[in-house]
Amino acid sequence: MTTPTPLRPDDAPGSPPAADEVATDYRDCKRQSRHRGIYLLPNLFTTGALFAGFYAIIAAIKGQFEIAAIAVFVAMLLDGLDGRVARLTNTQSAFGAEYDSLSDMISFGLAPALVMYQWSLIHLGDISSFWGKLGWLAAFIYTASAALRLARFNTQIGIADKRYFQGLPSPSAAAVIVGCVWAAETYGIRGQNLSYAMLALTTLTGLLMVSRFSYYSFKDLDLKKRVPFIAVLIMVLIFVLLSLETATALFAIFLLYTLSGPVLALFRWLRKRRRQA
Repeated sequence: MTTPTPLRPDDAPGSPPAADEVATDYRDCKRQSRHRGIYLLPNLFTTGALFAGFYAIIAAIKGQFEIAAIAVFVAMLLDGLDGRVARLTNTQSAFGAEYDSLSDMISFGLAPALVMYQWSLIHLGDISSFWGKLGWLAAFIYTASAALRLARFNTQIGIADKRYFQGLPSPSAAAVIVGCVWAAETYGIRGQNLSYAMLALTTLTGLLMVSRFSYYSFKDLDLKKRVPFIAVLIMVLIFVLLSLETATALFAIFLLYTLSGPVLALFRWLRKRRRQA
């Protein structure tokens, strides 16, 4: 008969677990809690952007269109900071990416469409019921295009060329819409006097988001490298224009960026035709 191995004190029934087992369980629990938790700092900026987009909707309902436009630009600023803060602090997460996308849908998809509708497109209903339907359909086209643009962007992460965006980015589209509202309010121009133009602007801006035009992303821009003197001069002029005519300058800058996609595509097409000829 084999003699049974005597039990160690730690293995005796009712005895506490060994110290190494306690340390292993503590590390596993800590790892699981870290996996279940979320990072506060970057998501705080995302929440701020979401709040700014929501506040823009509330301000537009109250008829405070200039404040609504400023709120959307504040959301753009906070949206640009949350990703950079996450990378600097090494706090990227799948939750943060999904939360940021949902926040963008409210701030740059729904809020600009409702601001434009309340400011100008709603007055198309005074002409006829048909034009009134076209007004809210244009706002819906913009909102749906923003949702499609964000969904396509999320599926192309890690695949598409980081130097270019496919389609107009939703923050830039929102800047064109609310920038136009802000600039018009600054000069005392009423939205009902621009209903037809805003109908075209809202629809075309929405369609550009789901287009295949390439837009430069500025992600490969290295601020540590030397730049020509003319680049510094242009930056100074931009800051001067922003300080003098903030609304007009922002609208002009983002409108030029919006037009850059079709213009560059036209130049590429003409160059290709020239080579084939």
